[in-house]
Amino acid sequence: MLDGLIIGFQTAMSMQNILFVIFGCFVGTFIGMLPGLGPITAIALMIPITYGIDPSSGMILMAGVYYGAIFGGSTSSILINAPGVAGTVATSFDGYPMACKGQAGKALAIAAYASFSGGTIAAVFLLVAAPALSSISLSFQSPDYFALLLLGLTAVAAFSSKGNFLKSIMMTLFGLMLSTVGTDQASGIERFTFGQIDLLDGISFLLIAMSMFALSEALLSIVNNKDDGSGVTPATEVGSLKLTRAEIKEMAPTVGRSSILGFFVGVLPGAGATIASFLAYGMERNLSSAKEKLKFGKGSLRGLAAPETANNAACSGSFVPLLTLGIPGSGTTAVMLGALMAYGIQPGPRLFIDNPEVFWSVIVSMYIGNIVLLLINLPLIPYIAKALTLPKQLLTVLILFFSLIGVYLVSFNNFDIYMMAGFAVIAIGLRLLDFSMSPLILGFILGGMLEQNLRRSLTLYDGSISFLWDRPITLGILTVTVLVLLMPIISSLRKGDDSDASSKVAEI
Repeated sequence: MLDGLIIGFQTAMSMQNILFVIFGCFVGTFIGMLPGLGPITAIALMIPITYGIDPSSGMILMAGVYYGAIFGGSTSSILINAPGVAGTVATSFDGYPMACKGQAGKALAIAAYASFSGGTIAAVFLLVAAPALSSISLSFQSPDYFALLLLGLTAVAAFSSKGNFLKSIMMTLFGLMLSTVGTDQASGIERFTFGQIDLLDGISFLLIAMSMFALSEALLSIVNNKDDGSGVTPATEVGSLKLTRAEIKEMAPTVGRSSILGFFVGVLPGAGATIASFLAYGMERNLSSAKEKLKFGKGSLRGLAAPETANNAACSGSFVPLLTLGIPGSGTTAVMLGALMAYGIQPGPRLFIDNPEVFWSVIVSMYIGNIVLLLINLPLIPYIAKALTLPKQLLTVLILFFSLIGVYLVSFNNFDIYMMAGFAVIAIGLRLLDFSMSPLILGFILGGMLEQNLRRSLTLYDGSISFLWDRPITLGILTVTVLVLLMPIISSLRKGDDSDASSKVAEI
């Protein structure tokens, strides 16, 4: 390991590779800020550039673009409530309300610090534990992934305000239903396409995210004129970037927990930053006091720090299955796997031996990249956040423009624009009835993976549901899931008992 670290530092600290890290972080951050683009698009744009450089430099560049895009994706989520990247959806839940309250600068600063902390802690974990964690990730099977995704769906409890738990469940089911639209990958049978060729490939995440969040937000601001539908009015000031000692102390445990959770979720092939951010958000809300829970969804510092820390930690964790097993943990790392194989390098257990400079230099460059990202983003925050100082009418038009163009440029299909407008109208109606859009996004994102792993589990066990308790890992995750679901019920029963006891004391 020590020899590998020396090789990694020698490779990553060369002037050429440091410049590649800086360039990758800058390009990734810029592309991540644009709604409709994400890390896959950013890395795909870098592939032609990497053909002319050596494998280590190429992977360092693409790694910088990857976590740079996730880092920058929080900006559009916080400023205009347009999470174009799935991993930053949870960031908008508390980041956007903070921006609307005139705390855009503080929200972006928290996102920057949390991302840096999560990425740095995960890079250290990756440095120390990558070989051991590869065996853990290899031991996970379809039943375990199914249980993990069910645990992810329990985060619906974190998105429901008091008395709205049933509404949150309904929206989650709506999201699961939307995820089934399209052609079944296993059987090739069309599902809920109603004869529309445009629905054969299903509904894209970007379309749902843009219509349910950004487009409906802009249209609601037009309808309400002054009220944007979220209970807060758009800010005209960026606000201070400074964090008080009390705020840092409040967020420190959250950053630590979310870093660990995000990294280990990222290690699991197919999990990734999206599930990590939702799990971290749900975990923080469940661990919060009753008073603190009321702040979630309205500008909670912990609610913003948790997903931002977790999604960046998961990015580092996703390199464990890629480099040690040759298994891409996400769509982004799948593109990187293709780039590695184009170099003639086969990721897997022998990567340590055959190409140690590639493995260790990528890991070392992650730590350097997180420092670069912090140095790039913090000075730019006052200028980035000034997007909120634009006239409300102009800002609304820009949100509409980026939402529509972002979706159209992905498919170049007019049907997607019509469908997007329809979903935006539905979203406005649901939001006026006090339905939250967050559980819908959660159900939609996890629905496809949940179905695939359920099908594989049933096939593995000849149609029997015994897979739910046959494996200790599956049983353990499902037990945690049940406990998480029972927590709101138990807490409400306790409150009921306390109120009955207090009423009896009052009568006495």
